[in-house]
Amino acid sequence: MSVPYWNHNVHYQRLVMKLMPASCQRALDVGCGDGLLASKLATRAAHVTAADRAPEAVAMACERHGGLDNVEFVTADYLDDPRGLLPEGKYDFISAVAVIHHAGFTEAAEALTRLLSPGGRLVVIGLARNRSPLDWIISGAGQIASRALRLRNGPKTGPGRAVPAMDPVLSWGETGRLARRVLPGCRFRRLLLRRYLLVWDKPE
Repeated sequence: MSVPYWNHNVHYQRLVMKLMPASCQRALDVGCGDGLLASKLATRAAHVTAADRAPEAVAMACERHGGLDNVEFVTADYLDDPRGLLPEGKYDFISAVAVIHHAGFTEAAEALTRLLSPGGRLVVIGLARNRSPLDWIISGAGQIASRALRLRNGPKTGPGRAVPAMDPVLSWGETGRLARRVLPGCRFRRLLLRRYLLVWDKPE
């Protein structure tokens, strides 16, 4: 599938796809933005729900990818869903790219795990804040890698319309420690392009 634009989030969508179980029936993309990742998940899952709390983002996603028969776009907040648009325990796979730093980590993680079905998988591509000297060294290496990737992919761009954005509050170390405490057994590692990867499989 061709990629209409490139940035760090789009770069790691391929990693999200690799971590998606092959037998996935129902997937949820939280904070779907313009729907690009949801459209990719739809090639692997029987049904995809693409949710965003910003109505303008959902409208953009419907405009760009609304023709997909197995994707449902909904305006819903995974943290507060009084209409029940995102049923708990329903999804075999949940992706959250550049999303959970918009809320408290524990609150976000607990809300996402409630939505997972037993045996389901959560994949988070997240952001954190540089605080230690090592953080800044890794960040500098990431900037060099990002420049090299821009030579191949072109400059970083976004969907073309404004979507909500927020800077992370927690540092990389704080985020990793919280992840291991709130999601026992999770896999957490820092990625080069100013992101981290968190993978957690819900017990059966």
